[in-house]
Amino acid sequence: MPEALSAPLVVEFPFTRSLGPVQSAFLTGLRERTVLGVRTAGGKILVPPVEYDPVTAEEIRELTEVAATGTVTTWAWNPAPRRGQPLDAPFAWVLVRLDGADTALLHVLAAPGPEAVRTGMRVRIRWAAERTGAITDIACFEPYDGEETGQQPAPHDGRFANPVTGIVTPTRLDYRYTPGRAQSAYLDALSRRRIVGERCPSCRKVYVPPRGACPTCGVATAEQVEVGARGTVTTFCIVNIKAKNLDIEVPYVYAHIALDGADLALHARIGGIPYDQVRMGLRVEPVWTEDGRHPDHYRPTGEPDADYDAYKELL
Repeated sequence: MPEALSAPLVVEFPFTRSLGPVQSAFLTGLRERTVLGVRTAGGKILVPPVEYDPVTAEEIRELTEVAATGTVTTWAWNPAPRRGQPLDAPFAWVLVRLDGADTALLHVLAAPGPEAVRTGMRVRIRWAAERTGAITDIACFEPYDGEETGQQPAPHDGRFANPVTGIVTPTRLDYRYTPGRAQSAYLDALSRRRIVGERCPSCRKVYVPPRGACPTCGVATAEQVEVGARGTVTTFCIVNIKAKNLDIEVPYVYAHIALDGADLALHARIGGIPYDQVRMGLRVEPVWTEDGRHPDHYRPTGEPDADYDAYKELL
């Protein structure tokens, strides 16, 4: 049995979204060192603001300016900041109810240690030196000795020059992936240009790639089965958006391929044929690079297309 594999893996998706009038005013306000909330029909001021009342579900637009000082309602100490977090040194995650607001804002507090943080402590915003219209325009909160001024929240029209209308959220997950026994054996076989799956002892279906258990019967699988390298395109999509760090020109085709002898379709890129000529039933085979541990893509074999009845159960 091959040694179980393990490797670092990064899943990254920079999500771009447009902003409505409330969120646009909130983020643009941060750029201008102004904190805005929104007033509900019941009179509560929500910070950060939302576009719909969480109680009545009605749209709310009445913007209100609140103070840049507030009170910590709860907190948790972070002794080892990770890449991309707001501060490089240890800090506290805090929920801060800004003066004039009825809800708390999640952010970070710069403090020398956990002994310097407590629920109920007074804090104020430390603004970033360069502000772009993002939550990071609040660099962090810092301890503040002043008391509440008693100043009432002031209505605000939400109008600013050059408002922020969209943001990009850089979502990323770094972790170490260990595929386990079944997939380690599958990857080891791929490195030797063999494709293996596992057969369910109950329904007798062969799964490629194997997962170590049958998704239909819920029983463990152990019997290894080598399947044919060739297969049939069952379904596919045409990709028109170029992915970051992926050296493949668009448009290209990504397809589900039912390998000969397998009862589960795997997905792979189709090459060697114009994207608009790929079709269901197309017979394909793997193309390996010189040092590749897995097929780079699949290309047409030149065989006649498979009959629909031969792969309809694998759609």
